[in-house]
Amino acid sequence: MSDIKTYIHENEPRFLSEWFSLLRIPSISAQTEHHDDMQRCARRWAELLHEAGAERVEVMPTEGNPVVYGERFVTSDAPTVLVYGHYDVMPAEPLAAWTSAPFEPVVRDGAVWGRGADDDKGQTMIQVKAFEYLVRHDLLRVNVKFIFEGEEEIGSPGLERFLSDHRDLLRADVVLVSDTSMLGPDLPSLTTGLRGLAYWEVEVTGPNRDLHSGHFGGAVANPINVLCKLLAGMTDSNGRITVPGFYDDVEELSPEERRMIASIPFDEAAYMRSIDVRQLEGEVGYSTLERNSCRPSFDICGIWGGYTGEGAKTVLPSKAYAKISCRLVPHQQHEKIGRLVARYLETSAPASVSVRVTPLHGGEGYVCPLDLPAYRAAAQGFGQAFGRAPLAVRRGGSIPIVNSFERVLGAKTVLMGFGLESDAIHSPNENFRLDIFRKGIEAVVGFYLAYGSAAR
Repeated sequence: MSDIKTYIHENEPRFLSEWFSLLRIPSISAQTEHHDDMQRCARRWAELLHEAGAERVEVMPTEGNPVVYGERFVTSDAPTVLVYGHYDVMPAEPLAAWTSAPFEPVVRDGAVWGRGADDDKGQTMIQVKAFEYLVRHDLLRVNVKFIFEGEEEIGSPGLERFLSDHRDLLRADVVLVSDTSMLGPDLPSLTTGLRGLAYWEVEVTGPNRDLHSGHFGGAVANPINVLCKLLAGMTDSNGRITVPGFYDDVEELSPEERRMIASIPFDEAAYMRSIDVRQLEGEVGYSTLERNSCRPSFDICGIWGGYTGEGAKTVLPSKAYAKISCRLVPHQQHEKIGRLVARYLETSAPASVSVRVTPLHGGEGYVCPLDLPAYRAAAQGFGQAFGRAPLAVRRGGSIPIVNSFERVLGAKTVLMGFGLESDAIHSPNENFRLDIFRKGIEAVVGFYLAYGSAAR
């Protein structure tokens, strides 16, 4: 791999310049005021794909943000890899918590800092630079297609239809995704499973207007009080979700799976120190790694209502709101879980209020077979770049579109991600270590060489 190391070293200033040109674009899909930024980021990715060696590049419209498509064909006899990434990022708030401006990327302490540095502009850049190296050195032996979307952070609402409408264009033997993480910089790992996701907004309405808490307090239901009680009741003292039917489709871990998870090096004390907590919580009877990867969970992601400004205002609010989510495991369908959660909240609420539950987005979980040829090639690439074979682990995050790749395109996905817990994705001070960036490029090059060789 010495040639690729030299190539990275000689071209790293250019890589950083191109990477920074993307990070400076606030492509926040959750905020409509960034519509033009989404278009601008898609066009920039198209330019970079073309410069890297893609022979056909298009910015393709959808009902939402555009999809960037690129391809390079070697021969009709070769297998085809579809590389997926996303160019949208999470909102940067709270801005005051950043040590440098989120959309003014900098190199500091051996890492690139900025929103999207890891998730997913940095990881996608790894894919593009590995492809560039293979093209320029005439080492590419498989056909490659690229699809970069702009709505992953809001649940990819339009991508499944895009896949269906362009099934022939996107046909591939395997999908390669770099949007996951490793156990640690010295513990390379391949993600073999993802949890699904269901996400809702809950609105509780009481009186027809905000009321004086002295005149009405104690006589009229306070929607915030009711909402807090409803949500608090969604888990019990054992960490189990109380919604009837919620666990009907949950597949229990086999003894073999539990032994494999238990063998993963994991320092629970260091895990707690990294997030500054003194105790962990979760479903009784399961380890931390089992809880955050193979078991479902419930979380309140946001809650608001009433007066939250400076000073005091004695008000009994008319409405209260919350955003809630459940991480799901394979076989749980987010639409079914959505119906169960909505029914539970609506029927558990007292007659003094009304409850409306609005689904926002969701997706199913995924498991990758370990005997997949592309998985073995990815493991070989990791081993060459990191000096040790990667561990096979399930992760707790969700990439809803991965399940759609299998259902719509009939292709399995290999999750070849390089993120670290310390990268702080979705949080202030997101960053991506440059040593991992370099090794990631090496690993992806190794994947292509191994996969192309096996196909001959």
